[in-house]
Amino acid sequence: MAENRKPREHPTQNEGEGNRTAARQYNEAQRRFVESGKVEKKAQEAEYALDTPEKSVMERAEAIGKSHKRAEDPEITRKP
Repeated sequence: MAENRKPREHPTQNEGEGNRTAARQYNEAQRRFVESGKVEKKAQEAEYALDTPEKSVMERAEAIGKSHKRAEDPEITRKP
């Protein structure tokens, strides 16, 4: 039966869970960022932002993101 199947002319756009194309693109972008030498600068900018009015904006964005969650990862919320 497998011999009668026609190969797909165009690969599917949706790779579903475990999208290898997206993972490869993400990993490549992260590698380029690290190699750019901007990591330390961005870390300092983020630390500085915690001492500015921007902190409330970041906290609000975090709260909005968390409001969409189904359940928090217990490894994150457990008490030491």
